[in-house]
Amino acid sequence: MKKRVFLIVLDSFGCGELPDAAKFGDTGSHTLRALVQSGKLHAPNLQKLGIFNIDGVGCGTPCEAPVGAYGKCAERSRGKDTMTGHWEIAGLISDTAMQTFPNGFPPEVLDALRKATGREILCNLPYSGTEVIRDYGQEHMKTGALIVYTSADSVLQIAAHEDVIPVPELYHICEQAREIMQGDYAVGRIIARPFTGTYPNFTRTPNRHDYSVAPFAKTALDLIQAAGKQVISIGKISDIFAGQGISEGTRTVSNNDGMGKTIGLACARDFEGLCFVNLVEFDSAYGHRRDIPGYTQAVTDFDAQLGSLLPQLREDDLLMLTADHGCDPSFTGTDHTREYIPILVCGAGVKPVNLGIRSGYSDIGQTVLDVLGIDGSSLAGKSFRAEIGL
Repeated sequence: MKKRVFLIVLDSFGCGELPDAAKFGDTGSHTLRALVQSGKLHAPNLQKLGIFNIDGVGCGTPCEAPVGAYGKCAERSRGKDTMTGHWEIAGLISDTAMQTFPNGFPPEVLDALRKATGREILCNLPYSGTEVIRDYGQEHMKTGALIVYTSADSVLQIAAHEDVIPVPELYHICEQAREIMQGDYAVGRIIARPFTGTYPNFTRTPNRHDYSVAPFAKTALDLIQAAGKQVISIGKISDIFAGQGISEGTRTVSNNDGMGKTIGLACARDFEGLCFVNLVEFDSAYGHRRDIPGYTQAVTDFDAQLGSLLPQLREDDLLMLTADHGCDPSFTGTDHTREYIPILVCGAGVKPVNLGIRSGYSDIGQTVLDVLGIDGSSLAGKSFRAEIGL
């Protein structure tokens, strides 16, 4: 039994293509390998936890005597997006892929947005978030029209300059869009994308906000709350679960900020339950932009902060590190990649064993419940608590 569990998701930190990667156009993808092959990755703490000992990872130098349990998980859900991955970690298997709009949104959606907001629409295409503000930012500033775009994910994104549409107003517009995007038009997330600056140097700000559909059933987070324990969200976890099962949430502006808040919580808070952390910049700032040096440096920086977190763990703490999908920065295109996710586990009493290849991300959530003494039989997944000696 453990009192505090820290579950940190390195958003998009995949560790090799899944057997069905070809169905997603992702044959050969391997996020971790791309970082190792850059020659610039310095991750001694991940190495000693066993990241390079994972079966089939095929890169980096394995540790002779890992201090953590290590393995990887395959995804059972039909998808490779953030929400699907997190929901599966928390015990829900999504048998149907979220709706996507590869040709843009239909006229009835745009008309409803115009009517609700009183503003015109620009773009309405799949687009890179940095390129869309470069290409449409000037017209937006002249007209006040909304920059509406999507991606390969199930998302509707709205970009607006903070001097043209203040952040609170943009959030309200996204709430209106969330009401519109239901039923046949339901997407996983509506995302507010504020930016600042002047052309051609527009810059997205940290004031992003996601409006997700609620999970279709109770998750491990709900069960933790029902047992009288806390679920503390750091980063966009609360957004991903539409606030369902969250006791309290803290927003972050960067990976470093997220890890800083996590370390602070580990040092100062005597809670019982789960601290669930998402570090989104690996994905949003580097994976999608296919920025190998940036991604590599971000993991190197994370590893240094991990070195600060590890000594703060108490006897009744458990730390789990994982991901939610891949986003290989060396791969073609800008989309997520269908990959295994790593699982690294450490804490007092944890046996440094090989957890092998798990058949679902949901084994993670089941293990969290198990070490907290909560029955997870209503959810998917198989706990590996006994395998790690707890």
